[in-house]
Amino acid sequence: MPNENRKRGKKHKKTQEPSQPSRETNQATQNAEHHHRPSWIVPAQELEEPHPEAPFGYVDPDIKAYFRTVDDQIRTWQQERPYEEDQAADLDPNEAKRIFLVAALSEMSEKEKQLATDPDCSVVLERMAYSMDDFVRRVFLDSLSGSYEALVKHRFASHVCQTLFTVAADTVSREIKGIYPSVADSKDKGELRTLTRLILDICEELTPAFTSLVVDPFASHVLRALLLLLSPTSSAASHKAQSNMRSKKSSAWKARQGTMKSVFADNKSYDRVDSTRAVPNEFHEAAIKFVRVLKSELSDNEVRALAANKVASPLLQLILEVEADRGESSLPDSLMDHVLVGIITLCHRNPDEQLEASDYLVTLLRDPTSSHLLETMVSRCPDPAFTILWATYFRGKLARLATHPVANFVVAKAAERLNPTQLKGALEELESSWNKVIGSARTGVLRAMIDRACTLRAHEKDICQAVCNAFELVQPKDRSHLVSCVLVLKPLREYIAIGPTKHISEDALQSSKKGKVDDSKEPKVQGALILQSLLRLNEPHCMTVTDSIKTLPTEDLILLSQNPISSRVIDVLFDSETVPFKVKRALVISLIGHYHTLVDDRIGSRVGDRCWAFADPYLREKIARSLIVHEQFLAASYFGKFFARNINLYLLQRRPDEWRELQSQSKSSTGQTTSPSALPSAPSAIVQRPNSDDAEVSHPSKTSKKRRSRPEDEIDAVFNASLGAKVKRTAVSATGSFDKLVVQKSDQDLQDVLGAIRAAPSDDGGRGKRQRKS
Repeated sequence: MPNENRKRGKKHKKTQEPSQPSRETNQATQNAEHHHRPSWIVPAQELEEPHPEAPFGYVDPDIKAYFRTVDDQIRTWQQERPYEEDQAADLDPNEAKRIFLVAALSEMSEKEKQLATDPDCSVVLERMAYSMDDFVRRVFLDSLSGSYEALVKHRFASHVCQTLFTVAADTVSREIKGIYPSVADSKDKGELRTLTRLILDICEELTPAFTSLVVDPFASHVLRALLLLLSPTSSAASHKAQSNMRSKKSSAWKARQGTMKSVFADNKSYDRVDSTRAVPNEFHEAAIKFVRVLKSELSDNEVRALAANKVASPLLQLILEVEADRGESSLPDSLMDHVLVGIITLCHRNPDEQLEASDYLVTLLRDPTSSHLLETMVSRCPDPAFTILWATYFRGKLARLATHPVANFVVAKAAERLNPTQLKGALEELESSWNKVIGSARTGVLRAMIDRACTLRAHEKDICQAVCNAFELVQPKDRSHLVSCVLVLKPLREYIAIGPTKHISEDALQSSKKGKVDDSKEPKVQGALILQSLLRLNEPHCMTVTDSIKTLPTEDLILLSQNPISSRVIDVLFDSETVPFKVKRALVISLIGHYHTLVDDRIGSRVGDRCWAFADPYLREKIARSLIVHEQFLAASYFGKFFARNINLYLLQRRPDEWRELQSQSKSSTGQTTSPSALPSAPSAIVQRPNSDDAEVSHPSKTSKKRRSRPEDEIDAVFNASLGAKVKRTAVSATGSFDKLVVQKSDQDLQDVLGAIRAAPSDDGGRGKRQRKS
């Protein structure tokens, strides 16, 4: 070969590749075969499998952009205050919102499933669900019928279903009362089912796959919401049912989406399930049907395996509560019997037989996931089963379990069901271990036993002695340090070593949580809860805490009252019915002369209001007169000025008799209430006091006949308008003869003032200028 025809590069061996027919060749072959067949034979087209992330198809980009604007508008409405709405608009704000939602719902028609499975639009549907009326909710739930099994297992559609089941509770309650929305006549075929019927049909649709949905990471949360809708009494049994509605990751994500509530004026929070609402009997039957399906399709070992599953364990707690509410947990071979390894069956067959401890339940005690399930079983199991459970798994092991980081919560829950004999044995067993309990800062068992002793009214002396032993308060003189030691959770020896408690401000308290400040001297929540429980014991025993408070110096008592944690102890002291009246009165008297310092704080001002609400009229006058010299200090204080308005020092200085009558009537109307929600209404203070001594109580509407018969001149109109405004701010709440007395006196004083003004010379320069202009 000539050199000019040669090409550079490596030589490659030619491999014989198998010839693969191209797509065009295959299409041509199929067309050729089709021409040889009859014309009525059409080849079947290959169907593409739906994508798992969009089983019902993808949303059109234009539709997605539209719903993004809908989300922005609804979020703006949900975050605004009622007074921020434009009341000057010609259109009613609620009507404008309703028109907007109707337009969005019309655009949503026949696209509900695609929107529910879309990562962006599913949030919009959740936000809109809170503002839907009963009819729209029925239409929306009906449009998803037949696809709930796929929807509840979808990553995004499951949250839409969960929100719909949550907001459906109000609609079901109204349907039980016979309240149905009015439906306009339409040509659409078919009959729209009620929401009650729709929920029951959804349960029928999910029943065949219920056992597989229990362990599904997305469907499990939906089933919890559905069970709470079917059986709301189970949610009232424990606070955990509310916290287990969503995972921590899902709750954090939803919190970033902002407030979700109705955009209309009368909105309601759906954060808590109302356990008092009525549900149809069919709902209870549907809930117990789920329990029976799980019991029939799963073996004993499979049921026990659900307890250790992070996804299924919270749902299993709800199922056990539903079973207990229906009274089926006390029967042999129930779900609770399966989890308790046959303890309930043993109670029916041979209750006197000694049961050997099961390794499975011992593991549940110490497992962070399944210990919550054991807490539910301990609180809801029948009494005979609890007796066996306590004797087998708790008695004799309390010293180790009470200090265990996980098992101590189960022991605290079990302590709530102890009888006097079991409580006595538990206190004797833990007598030498209380110092370890305090040292580990796991005080739940101690507080639970104090509360149980308070409920039973038994062994209260023993529980007080246990608290003193736990904090090394052996001698009677050492008990004066009880409050200080318990608040910081330090024994007396360590408390003396670190010095007296130094209460820091709230800003410093927040910094201490970040590790910037040493909080070893700061009050702990666990210690404050122990003191609150002790204050609810009977009188001879609650005096241990009150005597310790009485020995505190006034400065320490004020600092204790200004701390957001320790101030709750003072609240319970006033609320407790077992604390003697004289102790509460002595506490109020001990602060006289220091109230201006106490109320110069956000928390301290609240404690000052509690003291004022408790005090009788005589004691109130002593408090008020001690604050007269500090009137300017209170007026300049950001928090103290509210307390000053409450006591009305100005009226006390000008007319003490009227002030005493006012306090007597306010005290008699409110009684001895010390609850924060029942504090007596505070008369407003005078922001700008008039020159006249009696001008603030004048009542222009109750003038004499002579005054009303006279034509009203310009000066009278000005004074009436000015003094009327003052009455709105400073009028006192009095009734009966006191009103007449004040009105008559103020009318006479007003006449004197106005008469002096009319008698004044009329050569006013300003008045003359107005006449010349006219």
